[in-house]
Amino acid sequence: MISESARIFWEDLKNAFKDLVPIVAVVAFFQIAVVRAMPENLVSIAAGLFIVAVGLALFIRGLELGIFPIGENLATDFARKGSFFWLMLFAFAIGFSTTVAEPALIAIAEKAASISAGKIDAFFLRMTVASSVGFAIALGVLRILTGHPIQYYIIAGYILVVLITFFAPEEIVGLAYDSGGVTTSTVTVPLVAALGIGLAGSIKGRNPVVDGFGLIAFASLTPMIFVQIYGIAVYALFPQGAHESLVAMEEAVRGTVEARTVFEWSEVFWDLLAVVKDVAPILAVIFFFQYGVIRKKVPRLQRIAVGIVLVILGLYAFILGLEMGLFPIGETIAFQLTAMKNDLLIYLFGFLIGFSTTMAEPSLLAIAIKAEEVSEGRINDTVLRVAVALGVAVGIALGAYRIVTGGPLHYYIIVGYLIVIVLTHFAPRYIIPIAYDSGGVTTSTVTVPLVAALGLGLAENIEGRNPLVDGFGLIAFASLFPMMTVMGYGIYADYLAKKEREG
Repeated sequence: MISESARIFWEDLKNAFKDLVPIVAVVAFFQIAVVRAMPENLVSIAAGLFIVAVGLALFIRGLELGIFPIGENLATDFARKGSFFWLMLFAFAIGFSTTVAEPALIAIAEKAASISAGKIDAFFLRMTVASSVGFAIALGVLRILTGHPIQYYIIAGYILVVLITFFAPEEIVGLAYDSGGVTTSTVTVPLVAALGIGLAGSIKGRNPVVDGFGLIAFASLTPMIFVQIYGIAVYALFPQGAHESLVAMEEAVRGTVEARTVFEWSEVFWDLLAVVKDVAPILAVIFFFQYGVIRKKVPRLQRIAVGIVLVILGLYAFILGLEMGLFPIGETIAFQLTAMKNDLLIYLFGFLIGFSTTMAEPSLLAIAIKAEEVSEGRINDTVLRVAVALGVAVGIALGAYRIVTGGPLHYYIIVGYLIVIVLTHFAPRYIIPIAYDSGGVTTSTVTVPLVAALGLGLAENIEGRNPLVDGFGLIAFASLFPMMTVMGYGIYADYLAKKEREG
């Protein structure tokens, strides 16, 4: 048993190191060829990369042992219980509780409050986003129960986002679009995916591939609507322009971005505590509904408990490794590139860092593994991850171009939505929900800090740009374009399959 576990962990560790190779290659290239200086903390960076790999391996093993089984078991038990009210309440509670404690959302909310000179309240913004995600998960569960095609909901949501954008103040638009990309944590994504797949597998006439995916897509879409409505209300009550505090904004941006450029060992304990705090609301909701509503013991509780501990330790090691090595050097390169005023280098860095960080994103890895499993091999997890990573790469490069040239964010997003709608018409049914979900899993633990640093760094260093208006938005680009590339992958795979059958 121990030898088998060791063998499995060794395989996971090898795969984790393989996932980190693109990040190392990108950082090394820019450090040597562009910055032309070796980093001072080389030993710390190497140690950090090793810890990241160990964290990834532990995280994946924990998902398989704990998060996936408990999510699917809950979905099956709710389907058997047949209580619509309790199922919808659980869906809302899991969405709200996991989002309100999401570290990325807390950071974005505090940053928005700082650079809007307090006009945007961090607490109310978090409540708005958390409520929208709770509503989204409940709506997604309702879609699975009714069997409606997901594209009708998503396209209607896109239309609503675009219509509200024309009434929302420009200071809130980028923040609203970004909020859709930071709502689903590394633990929430696999749990919500397991819930959707388990529910679809438990209901007669539902297909786990076509109906099970899509909950994450809802959780990425609704915050854009809710936050813009919140922004319209706030700016109607306090109409004075945010430009009055531009100096304060720039100082807040500089402080929030540069705060992570130095790793401190004293922060190790707080990082572990932060991971536990992130996971605690999820566990509280799960066990309350398991024992208080379903009134049934958790099957194989010891195995699931081991899995949850491994997930916590894996995430802790992952974040610790990032802070020791990748965050400081990545953010330093981002600032140096913006100071160089070389636009092509900025776009290249955005493209390459987008691709490499997405390939190592734990949330995407979890979804890709589940997609290959439930599709019985029709979807290859590696090809799916490459398609998503390419989408993120193109999105970040284009988003950087938008900041450099100063174009309005919503025009780019509207064109992107139109392309997604057209591709939805041609894409095979089984790939559509996974494509929509891929937009919500690309911006998490790895990508958000580096992308935020690049966007805010560009807005701060380019003359005529406002950090509040122009600095946000890169995460929205990183969430939009993977939907296009994944549907493109599905269309191409379907074409090859038809060709093989005809030949």
